[in-house]
Amino acid sequence: MALRRHVITAGLVGSLIVTGIAAAQEQPKGRPGAVEADGQYRIGPEDVLDIAVWNNTAISRTMPVRPDGKISLPLLNDMQAAGLTPSQLRDVLLQKLTDYMPAPEVSVIVREVHSFKVSVIGEIRTPGHYELKSPTTVLDLLAKAGPFTDFASRSRIFVLRSSGTAIPFNYNKVVSRHAPEENFFLQPGDIIVVP
Repeated sequence: MALRRHVITAGLVGSLIVTGIAAAQEQPKGRPGAVEADGQYRIGPEDVLDIAVWNNTAISRTMPVRPDGKISLPLLNDMQAAGLTPSQLRDVLLQKLTDYMPAPEVSVIVREVHSFKVSVIGEIRTPGHYELKSPTTVLDLLAKAGPFTDFASRSRIFVLRSSGTAIPFNYNKVVSRHAPEENFFLQPGDIIVVP
């Protein structure tokens, strides 16, 4: 049983490395993902928003962002929310509401963050999906999902990006402080593979 699992894991790792190793040289910089370089949070699918229109309880509400990235409001119907900062969404709402009321006052607050999800698979004790609330490094998430199993290859860990790239992560180098710069920030949708 254990031998079969190792053969399947080795086959998966081999095929992923072959398809993505050419793009693996790309090292992410800064804090990618839901938080932009300027520190602005970008709304994502499944986040919960509080939208308040001053003196208008019919439009004000708390709502989740749908999986397609849109929200629905009375009068305004479907509107794109995912990918915008709260202040950008506020500006869009202000512009659209001026057709229905003079000088609307709108606030957009992100009540709950649910769009920043990453996964860990392979030779680790608690593989699975993890919902993150703040910028997180590979080492941070491995600490949360760990410890490694006895058969884990710590020097051959890699992160699969939704763009199709495979970014190598050598746990041994990072924790021995020989390559601390390799401990990069995760992006929503990343998959950490522990062979």
